[in-house]
Amino acid sequence: MTLDGHSPRTLTVAFYHPHTIRLDGIWMVNGMANNVQQLRPKPADSEKITINLGYVDLGQIDLMVQEGFYSNRTDFIRTAIRNQLERHADVVKQSTARKSLDLGLRNYSREDLEAARRAGEMVHINVLGLASIAQDVTPELARATIASVSVLGALHASPAVKAALTDRTR
Repeated sequence: MTLDGHSPRTLTVAFYHPHTIRLDGIWMVNGMANNVQQLRPKPADSEKITINLGYVDLGQIDLMVQEGFYSNRTDFIRTAIRNQLERHADVVKQSTARKSLDLGLRNYSREDLEAARRAGEMVHINVLGLASIAQDVTPELARATIASVSVLGALHASPAVKAALTDRTR
């Protein structure tokens, strides 16, 4: 049955017109909509930032996009940032080594933190990139095992864990 109570065959005949887009697949979509389940949320692979630009700079970016050098404003800005990071790569590399930062993605699971607690050790989170504390980590476990948090980039953790570590975050 369809939404209006007719059988699919009746609906097809009733709505047939040479210039109409047919709805043959609508019954499958309606029937399957209730069966869709998200197995696990996809983690974000980027962070949104906001910048303010002067009108002249923005106009020049738009001109470069219009002329086909870049596909859109975001492509231009991303390319400009990557060029600057490449230009200063040696400084970044030296600073990363000097500050003992983990580079890239670093996950801290409940099991990792429980092992640290059993060993009587405190964890110092020093990451350049993305530091992620698992969603099943409790604020109590985080406070008992994480001595400090220094992240250049983004920290993903539950709001409760972030709140529990506020005084330890630089």
